[in-house]
Amino acid sequence: MDPAALAALILLVGIAIFLIIGAPISIAVGLSSMTALFVILGVENGVLTSAQQIFRGINSFPLLAIPFFVLAGVIMNNGGIAIRLINAAKVMVGRTPGSLAQTNVAANALFGAVSGSGVAAAAAIGSTMGPLQAKEGYNRGFSAATNIASAPAGMLIPPSNLMIVYSLVSSASIAALFVAGYVPGLLWAFSCMVIVYLYARKRPELKITERVGFAQGLKTIVIALPALFLIVVVIGGILGGIFTATEASNIAVIYSLVLSAIYKSITIKQIPRILMDAARTTSVVMFLIGVSSVMGFVMSFAKVPALVSEALFTISSNPVILLLLIALVLLVVGLFMDPTPAVLIFTPIFLPIVAAFGIHPVHFGIMMVFALSVGTITPPVGPILFVGAKVAGLGIEDVVRRLMPFFGALILLLIMVIFTPALSMWLPSVLGLVAF
Repeated sequence: MDPAALAALILLVGIAIFLIIGAPISIAVGLSSMTALFVILGVENGVLTSAQQIFRGINSFPLLAIPFFVLAGVIMNNGGIAIRLINAAKVMVGRTPGSLAQTNVAANALFGAVSGSGVAAAAAIGSTMGPLQAKEGYNRGFSAATNIASAPAGMLIPPSNLMIVYSLVSSASIAALFVAGYVPGLLWAFSCMVIVYLYARKRPELKITERVGFAQGLKTIVIALPALFLIVVVIGGILGGIFTATEASNIAVIYSLVLSAIYKSITIKQIPRILMDAARTTSVVMFLIGVSSVMGFVMSFAKVPALVSEALFTISSNPVILLLLIALVLLVVGLFMDPTPAVLIFTPIFLPIVAAFGIHPVHFGIMMVFALSVGTITPPVGPILFVGAKVAGLGIEDVVRRLMPFFGALILLLIMVIFTPALSMWLPSVLGLVAF
């Protein structure tokens, strides 16, 4: 058998076997890639090449942004910021039907925007809003579904670690990706609000949040402004050319730490645990990036991207059909794989295909992040689904049925994002970050 074909076969079969037996995705990718290299280069050269590729994969200045944004998110999750954002969200949604659930959606978008983590948003906001909604007569399953469905909005609204990873693989501008995520991210939150509104309209017994006076509302917003100002500092600094995304991540850590100290919500004794939590999350992400670099080397040798392109073009040469097929593949992949390795694996495969049709890498990046974010709330692997259900004290089966209307709305929105490039590209083009 041709060495390239044998390497591709070992890689694909190896990953499939490891995932079936329940091995972590990083182990599945790493061991399968190394085994393929052993066949191609021999054991000694395979080991050396694997080590070199892992080092090359993580030896990147932009990647330094990930551990610092992760640390900033952990600090915010422990620093009393969530409750202030929830109170601000209550003022923003006003007395709309299903106002507590609407507050949950708005708070998730706000918290995701300052922390960059959908999982952290689902845990921090859900643990506070769940009991409040149950007390007001909301169905616990629906409350959990609302929290879970709206949490990934923060993966699109910057800063987003997933966009940093995509930028590394695609060479797209981090600043352009960050700005491009705003409209789709806000539309994600809005679509969840529409579902909540339709749910609440059929249940008039649900209480509406008490009216907040102008003075009290203004005071609440002012209290939350320091946390929200982090978005201005980070994104404004990047767009203004004051600092890079990596430098912005350092500023985010310092800002969130100072803010938590002012709120007196973090003690010195908590710092080691916070650092350990951030290090644990960072190590998983960085190891995935390292072993994915080995896999990328094998895929390049085996010409896997070219083979996939040829296979797709044999199905259809219609760009609409191909984009829908790619979106379908990403949605299915999201069912079984974490978004980070999915971006690392499938960006080199699909980006050349969409580029052939003139689709901008930034637009495709938003499409990919959106589709994979849907996977974070779908069984059997969805991390946000599991965290949200655990916070609510419910089983997965109790939540999934309530998520169906949200899934429908998000899939429709994904199709809009794919075939309406302006949703992603208008804002970056206005700011002069891309030509559109």
